[in-house]
Amino acid sequence: MPLESGLLDILACPACHAPLKEQDTELICTDQSCALAYPVRDGIPVLLVDEARRPA
Repeated sequence: MPLESGLLDILACPACHAPLKEQDTELICTDQSCALAYPVRDGIPVLLVDEARRPA
């Protein structure tokens, strides 16, 4: 389920404050040195660094 229009415009990575992009069921940090992937559960972004994963 896509996020509400405009939500990505105001969200940022909690770790480095870079913009996020939506990909499948995750929000991916656009900063190449950070690149954390945050889950989206039931349409709600979980922007906790402890819940994020590092891409393979």
